[in-house]
Amino acid sequence: MNISRRTFLGGILVVSVPVALPGSAQAAEEFAPNVFVRVDERGRITATAPKPDSGQGVRTVVALLVAEELMVGPGDVRVEQAHGDTARFGSQGVGNSFSARQLHEPIRRAAATARCLLVAAAARRWGVPVEECAARDGAVRHGRRVLRYGSLVRDAAALDPATVPVALTPPERWRLLGRTKAGRVDAKAIVTGKARYGIDSRPPGALVAVVLRPPWIGAVVDSVDDGATRAVPGVVAVTALDPATSGQGGVAVIARSVPEALRGREALRVTWRGGTPTADSRQWLADLKTALPAVPTAPGPIAFTATYELPLLAHAPMEPMNATAHLTDTGLTVWTPTQDPGTLRAVLAGQLGLAQADVRVEATLAGGAFGRRIEPDPVLEAVACSRVAGAPVSVLWTRDDDMRHDSYRPMSVHRLSAVVDADGVPTWRAHGVATWPLTIFPFFNNPAIVKASGDHFPYTVPGQVDVALRDAPLRTGFWRAVYAGHFQYAEECFLSELGHRAGLDQVDLRRRLLPADSRLRRVLDAAASRAGAVPRGATRGVACHDDYGSVIAVVADGVDGRVRRVTAAVDVGPVLHPSGVRAQVEGGVMDAVSTVSGAQITVRDGRVVQSSFRDYAWARIDQAPDVDVVLVSSDAPIGGLGELAYPPAAAAIASATGRPVAGMPVGVEVG
Repeated sequence: MNISRRTFLGGILVVSVPVALPGSAQAAEEFAPNVFVRVDERGRITATAPKPDSGQGVRTVVALLVAEELMVGPGDVRVEQAHGDTARFGSQGVGNSFSARQLHEPIRRAAATARCLLVAAAARRWGVPVEECAARDGAVRHGRRVLRYGSLVRDAAALDPATVPVALTPPERWRLLGRTKAGRVDAKAIVTGKARYGIDSRPPGALVAVVLRPPWIGAVVDSVDDGATRAVPGVVAVTALDPATSGQGGVAVIARSVPEALRGREALRVTWRGGTPTADSRQWLADLKTALPAVPTAPGPIAFTATYELPLLAHAPMEPMNATAHLTDTGLTVWTPTQDPGTLRAVLAGQLGLAQADVRVEATLAGGAFGRRIEPDPVLEAVACSRVAGAPVSVLWTRDDDMRHDSYRPMSVHRLSAVVDADGVPTWRAHGVATWPLTIFPFFNNPAIVKASGDHFPYTVPGQVDVALRDAPLRTGFWRAVYAGHFQYAEECFLSELGHRAGLDQVDLRRRLLPADSRLRRVLDAAASRAGAVPRGATRGVACHDDYGSVIAVVADGVDGRVRRVTAAVDVGPVLHPSGVRAQVEGGVMDAVSTVSGAQITVRDGRVVQSSFRDYAWARIDQAPDVDVVLVSSDAPIGGLGELAYPPAAAAIASATGRPVAGMPVGVEVG
């Protein structure tokens, strides 16, 4: 996480910090040996989560890491969310399945530092060797003598940390990590409505804004008649948003309540110009087919060629986009469900000409993200509205706004060809893809960057990957698994079709293409073993994925075109939170169910057709198959997981229909 020693020990000079405790008239002194862990005189332990939580369980992992090293239970650790500050907390971005990979070592070391200082303080008070003392259950013990952590706060804070060796608890002595069956530490708050999401975070006196957005792609405001809107009771202001500085443009209506803002928006009369009012996604697909790279010269006769078409996809998080901003003469405060509060803070400071010290970004819980909340457009809208209103303003997107003005997963077309041996096993493959880059991330305007996903092929089959990028005709952005969700889906579906044509068992086919001692072969064997023999009359789909430092194999069983059971085996290295791992895999499987069975975004007459979950066919609970997740532990470094399961789950489910797959969706029934 690029945390320097100075940053890590940033709190060591604070001998004590007064902290007001709920229900207490006086403050308690705190021992803060670093930026991630604090202990007060009552023995209460507070951990700071440097990265935001969008449902992947960051706060739970932080609580477990701290509880493990301080020898307490997860419930004994209060978790606070860090505000945006990369200089203090290191990288705060949530994406590319980095959270556990980046957090586990610095958070464990932070908690271990606190423990070792507390133990050293107790040993000094007793006048005994540190080696004879041990921490357990919120106290340091020496024989029958016991000192609670709270009673050691002042002594521990007075120690020089450079003189106290710090040792992490070895995995063989873990009590919680990899062993606890506990769910999320904030689960009760979430299900009872006490958890605060971005949509709940509104400071006293805040106004509310909604935006009338362009009716077709790329349209900009030509004229505004807001007379009727300003006459709506509760409406405070109306302002046009500049797409260059305030997200996607449109006209914002600022009011005292959500109903008043919506009524004001309905009364607006706006004319629009520019853009592409005749845009049609069917034409975009045809253009991508035309742009497909030519099939390269093969080292033998090509036995089979297939084409796969993948549609636009929306993120569709349960919590629509939102942000609250308060811009004053002295600075800016933002409350928002962001995936990267530190970078957002820097972006806002640069755009507004403020010092970063004058910008505060409070990262709230997020009701889903999937890559969408990396983008700052809701925050830019809130800042623009706050500037006009001279007060804090919450910008809220409706479901229709969220669905029709997303940064979509790009459309793509893939053509794969293969040379096979006498048994029908591929010995060479070519993969040509035509797609769009991620429009708001210039780094991805490079075909070599996109091609890297296609080159990341886990099997021992040589080949060639060629990419043709075309300018995206609408906003596209990160979507769970990014380009791996395109390439790996097409390649695994293609491999399954080759196996089907040759009459080969899908698991055995992949075993032949993987080294016997590979991690991927181990999880494939584990998934196949748990899934058992193919049920009578069933069709089996299989797919594997190696990415983010982790590996996974997915087996899906379908009967009469209906997928009923999905078995996944995953190796993420040492498992920190077993139920969290299972939840991430299950979430990836359900995204796969949704996109394979019907979800897609289409554009007609310049606008996105889908507007809600009524017509964006996301899976319902009755479509959920039985999902069985097998955890395969290893001594590999801790790997990522959030994006790992989607590509192979989608390919396995699509192939389990027993019918040739031509892309996505395939109309498979699931559940």
